[in-house]
Formats: sequence, structure tokens, C-alpha cells
Amino acid sequence: MRPDRVFKAYDIRGRTDTGDLDAALCELVGSALVELLDSDRVAVGRDVRTSSPGLFEGLARGITTAGADVIDLGEVPTDAVYYYSGAHDVPGAMITASHNPPMYNGIKLCRAGAAPIGADTGLAEIRAMVEEGRRNVADAPGSVERVDAVAGYVEHLFSIVDPSEIGPLRVAVDGGNGMAGVALERVFDRIPADLTGLYLEPDGTFPNHPADPLVPENLADLEALMRQGEYDLGVAFDGDADRAFFLDDRARPLSGSTVTSLLARRLLEGRPGEKVVHNLITSKAVPEIVTECGGIPIRTRVGHSYIKTVMAETNAIFGGEHSAHYYFRDNYRADSGMLAMLHLMAILSSADQPLSSLRGEVERYAASGEINFEVTDTDAAMRLVEESEASSASIDRLDGLTVDYGDAWFNLRPSNTEPLLRLNVEGPDADRVADIVERVRAILEEA
Repeated sequence: MRPDRVFKAYDIRGRTDTGDLDAALCELVGSALVELLDSDRVAVGRDVRTSSPGLFEGLARGITTAGADVIDLGEVPTDAVYYYSGAHDVPGAMITASHNPPMYNGIKLCRAGAAPIGADTGLAEIRAMVEEGRRNVADAPGSVERVDAVAGYVEHLFSIVDPSEIGPLRVAVDGGNGMAGVALERVFDRIPADLTGLYLEPDGTFPNHPADPLVPENLADLEALMRQGEYDLGVAFDGDADRAFFLDDRARPLSGSTVTSLLARRLLEGRPGEKVVHNLITSKAVPEIVTECGGIPIRTRVGHSYIKTVMAETNAIFGGEHSAHYYFRDNYRADSGMLAMLHLMAILSSADQPLSSLRGEVERYAASGEINFEVTDTDAAMRLVEESEASSASIDRLDGLTVDYGDAWFNLRPSNTEPLLRLNVEGPDADRVADIVERVRAILEEA
């Protein structure tokens, strides 16, 4: 048990094979969660990793010993936990390591109503109680009740996107042997779209490829499938299915910024003055398109707990991140890969052009994608970059270092877990982007 290694900015995550994250730590987390929230019930879901049942037992033991009841949702997508938390006004916990390899696991936590718990909203307090080894023992322990949340979750999705909005599309989906497969066929049973599935059977060993569609090689099987037939859309889910990555009819991936722009246009239609939250790494096209659609763009830090908090503060209708997290006010401000998929299918069903053409309306700039640099001292390296660029660009420190030249910009952020700096560059064309990447690379080589 190593709390210092597993508490992150947005959640709890670490290796189970080394003992960093184990049932004993989860028991302390469960106890601390009940104390923090003074709740008498907690909804708990889990992914299909081989370590998840044992971690569930530890978490449930901590919750019930502290006197609260556990609503056991079983193996579900993360956004099904958010749905249950929002619909039933109870705190939630999801045991998952999302896209990480099989030897990892973790816990995502939320307050009643699916409100986030991150470092600034309760996670630091939970960590302190865990490090103290505090166990709360109630006079009367709580109970564990098994509940099927998937049926209600699917109904909830279709209360937001009307099935009649979706036409006879052909859709190829790679479930990555993660949690999307638990609900996907129930979703497609309600709409006239045709599903061709890859790796829909949940398997915690992830035997076909890692459940991380952000890595291009993990999309290879889906791309190959799409080239064998005619498909309107490709979808790849990550391990816990809160993120969905999309491919157009030519099997080309869409960036998170492209999807954010398309979804923002749909959600702002007929709703002038609504707010859309985007993190500072999304394309400059996102706030431009939001403004053109009569909306108000709000720029924020990277990370689901920050996005959800800002959405609650501003009553934003939608939020999007470069990492393919999409947040919806109608979904308790929580992220949902499945809901993003349904919205995009509705867009395609009403469009008179394929996605390969439609995307061109919102893709205005060239981007580098995320590039990692190993450095020995991230703070010193970032100071060196800032000092080098301050005279020729505007600088802000909302999240990491953002340098804006007017026609182009870049953001440099330290990793939460490794001695890495993550660089994202955007500019008017590929040559300008490449020049900035090399400029930053040269500075970092001196650090």
C-alpha cells in the first residue's frame, strides 16, 4: 500500500502487481469517503480487470464498516456510475484504471449528483485520512445491495438523444475488451443503425490491444475493418468507456477538438448565449466556432474535475477536451463516450455529406499532437522556455505554460507522474508547427 504513489490530481491510480494499490488501501478510501461526505449510501461500479473484484471487496468493506450501504452496480462503464449518482443523488465510486495496462487499477470518485472529487474538491482530504490510517467503525455496519444500472443508463442516454434522430448508419465499433461492450448492443437495439463490433467482450487482460485509442497503433484493427466495407462512422472506446474516439468514413481519426467543435455546433443550435467549456489545449477553432454559433466559450485547465467544476459554476451546456472527454449538462455535467457517439450519429443522420467532408468545416489549423520530452527538472526547463519566448509572445500560466504568437501557440505542461514535459503546438500550417516544435526542442535540450 503506497498512498504517495497512487493519489493523482483527478483520481486514484496505480499498480496492483507491486502492492501500491491494494484492498487495504481501498478499504481506507471507502471509510474516508463516508466520513468526507457524511453519506449513508455509495454507488460502486467496477471494470473487468482481474484485480477489480478484490479492490471492490476492500472498498465495500470500508464503506459498510463506516456505516453506509453499498449499491453494487457490478461491471459497468464509468459513465453508468455517473448516471446512477446523478439520477439517484448518491456519491459514486468506479474501480478502474481506464486506458492503463492490466496491472494497473484505480478509483474515480464523485459526490452525489455526479459532482467531481479531485485534488481541490475532496481528494486531498481523503488522501490525508488514508495516510493517517484512519478507520471509522459505526455501531451498525451498512449492507451491500446488487443493482442493475445498465437498463436505466440506456434509458437516460435516449432521454437526451431521441432515437428518431438517428438513421440507418453503418457503424464499426472497437470496444477494446473494455466496458463499452456491457451496454453497446442494448444501445444499438434501440436505433436503426447497423453495428459491426470488434472486441466487445469485456476481458481484463485486454488480449487484442491496449484499451487506449489515443495511441494510433491501437486503432489499426478498427481502421482495417472499416476499409473492408462501407461505414459511415468508426468508434473506439477506452477501457472504462467514458471516452470515445471517432473515425470518419475514410477510416481517418478525428481529433478531440474536431469532435468538440461538431458537438458544440449541434448543442448550441437554437440556444444563443449558452456556454461551452473547453480546455486550453483544444484547437483555437473551438472558441471561434462556439462564438460563431452564438455561444460563449470558456477556457479552463485540463482535467475532468476542473471541467466539471467550471461547468457547474457557469451552467455550461457542454464541455470538451483534446483527450476525447466530452461533458454534457444533461448528463449531470459528466463525461460519456456513449452519449458523444449518439450525438455524432444524430449529426451524421441529418447531414447531407459524409463525416470526411463535414469535418472540414471545423478543422482550420495544423496541430502537432502531444509530444513528450524527458527532462531532469521540469520547473527549470519550463522557466527556460518562458524566458526565451517572453519577448516575442504573450504568456499565461493557467495550466503549465502557454505561449501565444498570434498566428500560432503552444502549451507545455509537466506530467503528473513522470519527469516529462508534454508539448502541444498549433499553427496555420504544418511548416509553422514544425518550426515551433524544433524551437522548443532546442531550448529543452539546453535545460
